[in-house]
Amino acid sequence: MRHPFEFIPADRRTPFFWSLLGLAVASGAALTVADKRLRTKAAPWGIISFELAGTRARVRDILESWDEDARTSAAFSLGLDYLFLTAYANGLALACVMGADALKERGLPGAGLGAPLAWGQWLAGLLDATENAALLEILRGSDEALWPPLARRCAQAKFGLAGAGIIYALLAYRAHR
Repeated sequence: MRHPFEFIPADRRTPFFWSLLGLAVASGAALTVADKRLRTKAAPWGIISFELAGTRARVRDILESWDEDARTSAAFSLGLDYLFLTAYANGLALACVMGADALKERGLPGAGLGAPLAWGQWLAGLLDATENAALLEILRGSDEALWPPLARRCAQAKFGLAGAGIIYALLAYRAHR
């Protein structure tokens, strides 16, 4: 199976990966700072509580626990997350490709999982973008019943796919060493 980074020669992927990792870490750090304002009794995990709320009642409880500054931080966080998701989805996808290459070089099992998992990281990014759009609609005042469960399902799938990519990349790296 072909992977999403065929256009980058194998010997040039490492610097691209480190650039994406740096961008993910920097934007992730900014998201962590913004998230501190979002942690309340109703939202103990900040934005993640909002992502996983799943119902209008839970969303309402979270929004009522946030003052205007917190809601502004949530909107900023969701906007910044588009940069973060671009960095992590591409970085994890590239890590999966590089891991598959390393496993293949050593003749180890699991190399065939790299390409599908790389595409899965791009799907995680699309799910994250969809989740963000749903949450922004909620922040804009929409009371549509569709948005909370859509955001939750997208978040759950995103976390699963990204988690699988991280585990694969780490196991491939460990096997390669």
